[in-house]
Amino acid sequence: MSKFEAVNWNEPETQYTEMLWTQNTSQFWLDTEIPISKDLKSWTNLTENERDTYMKVLGGLTLLDTEQGNVGMPMIAQHVKEKQKKAILIFQAAMEEIHAKSYSTIFTTVASSERIHEIFQWVKEDKHLQYKTAVIDDIYRNIKDGDDMSLYKAMVASVFLESFLFYSGFFYPLFLAGQGKMVASGEIIKLIIRDESVHGVFVGLLAQEVYARLTEDEQHHATQFVDELLQSLYKNELEYTETLYDSIGLTHEVKKYIRYNANKALMNLGLEQLFEEEEVHPVVLNGIRTETSTHDFFSTKGSGYQKGKVEPLHDQDFDFLNQRVKDTSCE
Repeated sequence: MSKFEAVNWNEPETQYTEMLWTQNTSQFWLDTEIPISKDLKSWTNLTENERDTYMKVLGGLTLLDTEQGNVGMPMIAQHVKEKQKKAILIFQAAMEEIHAKSYSTIFTTVASSERIHEIFQWVKEDKHLQYKTAVIDDIYRNIKDGDDMSLYKAMVASVFLESFLFYSGFFYPLFLAGQGKMVASGEIIKLIIRDESVHGVFVGLLAQEVYARLTEDEQHHATQFVDELLQSLYKNELEYTETLYDSIGLTHEVKKYIRYNANKALMNLGLEQLFEEEEVHPVVLNGIRTETSTHDFFSTKGSGYQKGKVEPLHDQDFDFLNQRVKDTSCE
């Protein structure tokens, strides 16, 4: 009979595991803490095309978060051996479900039940949205026990989802919030981005560790896979962006933002950037800063429960973590 082992947090698996557990858990939040009703006046002042784009980008984000919470994180966690890493992945899966619910909170506040139903029907029928979800889902469901190659591919897909594919949807709420419109909803997006930045970094680190275990031939195949997957998703994302943003004249700006975040995803995987640097719209770039701008949601929650200020991770923190993975792989 096999013997089951309990997770032992007194013996760290890596030098970064407990740090990322603490970062993830300290960022915990709920959609009910943000006063979305404050956006009602702003919503009525948007044009019909602006409201349509806003609803659709949130609908698309809901689908991707549902996929990540229901399938991606749990499947990867199932095939990661280390128990502390499993715990972090499962916690991140729970946060993906909170993200998905938070979009519905925005919907319920600003739109009718009929309009919400129309958006979820659109999600089911949009070919670009369904394509990228199907591609990612297929990779997740093809992880095989003990097969590092299939696990690496799933981790790459996860990083692409969290560090790249979400951001065409994040653009518009950040763009509006930066102009003083839909500010409370923009705060939710900023909280989600703060989570996703940690999720992408953590799974990227795990992917780098798995990659280091591959043979030279396998690494060559893995590199080809990364390039082919990125190109396929990027082409689809450009077309998806056109369907969402042409009506409000922001397509060109969103495409620059997509390339910016594709480079970020590659960096999370320890790989070289693919796209040349471009000037991302300053309003949106400022919105990537994950500190909330209107108030500190985490100072007080109800009576008697207080939590210290949450410090977001910064690029230099990620550089340290990536270096630790490289050092470990050489030992």
